[in-house]
This record gives sequence, C-alpha cells and structure tokens, in this order.
Amino acid sequence: MILLVTALQIPAFFESLVSPQMIAIYSQLLTGLLTTIEIFILTLVFALPLGLIIAFGRMSKNIVLHWIVKVYISIMRGTPLILQIMFVYFGPYFIFGIKISNTYRFYAVIIAFVLNYAAYFAEIYRGGIESMPLSQYESSQVLGFSKSQTFFRIILPQVVKRILPPITNEVITLVKDTSLAYVISVTEMFTAASALASAQSSVMPFLIAGIFYYIFNYAVAFLLERCEKSFEYYR
Repeated sequence: MILLVTALQIPAFFESLVSPQMIAIYSQLLTGLLTTIEIFILTLVFALPLGLIIAFGRMSKNIVLHWIVKVYISIMRGTPLILQIMFVYFGPYFIFGIKISNTYRFYAVIIAFVLNYAAYFAEIYRGGIESMPLSQYESSQVLGFSKSQTFFRIILPQVVKRILPPITNEVITLVKDTSLAYVISVTEMFTAASALASAQSSVMPFLIAGIFYYIFNYAVAFLLERCEKSFEYYR
C-alpha cells in the first residue's frame, strides 16, 4: 500500500519541479550563480599570478621584503576571509572617510578574495619550487640556460605538476567561499537562496542551490583532474 502511494506521488513530484514557482526559483538562483562564477573566475585570474609574485617575495634574500611578505601571508591565513571582506569594504570609510558606493561592494569582494587566495597560492608555489632538487638547476646551467629560461622552461612545468593537487583543493574551496559575499549584500547564489527561502518559508531554494554548488564543484574538479593527467609525462 505504501509503495502504491509512493508511486502515485512520483509524477506529482516531478510536475512540481517544473511548476511556475520552481521555474522562478531556478531563474533567480541562476542569476546568482552567474555572480558566483564571476567572483570565482576573477579571483583565479588575479590570485594565481599574484601568488607567484608573492612566493618570489617570500623566498627573496632581501630580509625586509621577505618579512613583509611573511607577515602579509600570516595575516591572510590567520584571519577569517569573512572578516577580510568586511575590512576591505568598510575600511575606506572608517579609516579614510571615503564615501562607499553600492558598486564598490562587488569590487571589495574581489579584492578581498584575491588578497586572501594569493597568500595561499603563494605558499603552495613556494613549497613546489623549493621541493625541486638542486641538480635540476645545475644541469640547466651546464646546458647554458639562463636563470629565467631554467625557471620557465624546466622548473615551472614540473612545479605545476606537483602543486596541482593542492591547487585543486583551494579552487574547490573557493567555489564554496564565494557564498561569503553575502556578508556585504552581494547577490550571489547563496544570498539569492536565502532571500527566496525567507520569502517562501521553504528549504527548497537551499536544496537547489546546494545542487548547483555541487555541479559547479564537480565540473571544476573534473577539469583540474584532466589538467593533472596532461602533466603525467613528467613522471
């Protein structure tokens, strides 16, 4: 009897998934998802190269530069990202008296995310670079390569191979961390889901948002796994 009732309810369940109310939820969440993707892409575009520059500063023989970068990394890794977002957004007003516009909200999120993730990427880069044996540098010197040629043609491709797994973990974390933009009312997917759930007194928007996050993360992990396989010839 229970199985019969359940079987009769299945078509009604699927019909509810394409009801006008659910379509409206999908539409609003997809709009939020576009903002989430924008935050994700811009963070990677700026944080990955910035992280490499910071890693060079961290390994610098200049003691002043070395300690400045070390303190910066320590602060970025030692304080919550949500606090950093709030500081970047409210800081200009409370510290310098600069008027904050609504458009600055999104820029503040990008700045905070880039500065935070660049610090993590820098340590990953540093670990990969310092793990390379000295014989690699000595051999390239014997072959007549300059320092820049040695790094970009010989060392960096091998470093990328070694750091891809931890980079993948950070990138997946970034997808989920984009939800922290809600703290300064940037309407990404989590913010949209929260507003819909509150307006409709339903948990369904959160469930759908969770599915969207999972699909997004799965796609990112799949692409990075393919990248790892493309570097297998370094074994």
